[in-house]
Amino acid sequence: MNALLQLLKSSKGHCLLLCLLYVGLGSNAEAQRLPKQKQAQPNRKAAFYTGQYPNLFREAGYKQADIDKKVAQTYQALFEGPNRIYFEVGDSMAYVSDLKNHDVRTEGVSYGMMIAVQLNKKEEFDRIWRWSKKYLQHQEGPLKGYFAWSLNPATMKRNSEGPASDGELYFVTSLLFASNRWGNTTGINYYQEARNILDAMWKKDGTGDVYNLINTEHKQISFVPVGDMYNWTDPSYHVPAFMEIWAEYAKDGHEAFYRACADTSRAFLHRACDPVTGLNYDYTEFSGKPHATKWAPPAFRYDSWRVPMNIAMDYVWFGKDKAWQEQYAQRFQGFLRSKGINTFEDQFNVDGSRPEFILQAGNVKKLRHSLGLVSTAASASLIKQDKQLDFVHALWNAKLEPYEDGYFDPYYDGILYLFSLMHLSGKYQAIKPQQR
Repeated sequence: MNALLQLLKSSKGHCLLLCLLYVGLGSNAEAQRLPKQKQAQPNRKAAFYTGQYPNLFREAGYKQADIDKKVAQTYQALFEGPNRIYFEVGDSMAYVSDLKNHDVRTEGVSYGMMIAVQLNKKEEFDRIWRWSKKYLQHQEGPLKGYFAWSLNPATMKRNSEGPASDGELYFVTSLLFASNRWGNTTGINYYQEARNILDAMWKKDGTGDVYNLINTEHKQISFVPVGDMYNWTDPSYHVPAFMEIWAEYAKDGHEAFYRACADTSRAFLHRACDPVTGLNYDYTEFSGKPHATKWAPPAFRYDSWRVPMNIAMDYVWFGKDKAWQEQYAQRFQGFLRSKGINTFEDQFNVDGSRPEFILQAGNVKKLRHSLGLVSTAASASLIKQDKQLDFVHALWNAKLEPYEDGYFDPYYDGILYLFSLMHLSGKYQAIKPQQR
């Protein structure tokens, strides 16, 4: 595993080359030169405006008490049970670990914070944030404000100093939600912590090869805001709903830019998702064309699983691209249904064929009917084209337990499972400021 971490990340998450860079900071003038972009108009019937979030489990006939129980039991399994991925440190900190890869990743801790704020688990949120700030966030130097994406919890040494853009994406959004839910006077100023990340981001203009998390020319989130990796992207990092949240609540003077990024991501996803299967490559150019990497040929793999969930979130929360999103969901679920709703595998070429190269998860290289993809495929049912709700029933009947061969991944499978349970039960919401 140590040798692997010297080159790349290869898991049910995203892959990153290791970055240990000493570079300078500067001011960002490029964003001020960006042309204005026509932006999609608000859909006042969307959940962000109405506060009404669909509960597809109820629509599928399940009792609310059973729905609440399933979500609570899954949270308990991940945060408290014998196979938990959440580990407390002392009396005030905690982290979330990718057990199969023996490390802590910004992906995981920021996901843990999102789960905690959505389910109103303030103590767990605060613990994860304190740990992440202390051990992962650069408090000085050229990468100030950004986070080291991987750390070995056994040695407490960072596997990389460099950031992964999706970690910061989730940190900022979950902190803004925490500010809205709990205020900023209970020990942590959540809003200021979110602004610290964003303000640092806007100071990085390429001096010394460190950049904004978002490629300001293309208005798309970068794979890594360092070096050449700033010039391509990961479709699963495109979460237009989060860009809309930044525009609403960051209040840092870049509201129009964030909304333009949301619209650009929507247009990008049209290009990135195959017009027949709905599948997308793990890594792409800003055009949506595949980006080749050293660790795997282009294909629909682990990162790609998150795309249907992100599109469904944008559909429910903001509803600015409903026509295309409805076509997408029909294509994507239709393709998986054609492979057998209880048997479809978890890696494909985007034309739907089986890839020759199988990317391993941890130390295991095997195609399987993975819970993570079962989960995100079900979340696509929020896009009102799945009249059968068969994917919803399939997720309800799925189990967070070892596969027949003994492989078990409560980290990536488990988090995507819980995220999807939350989405489908209406418990994953755009959290607005509380009335006080």
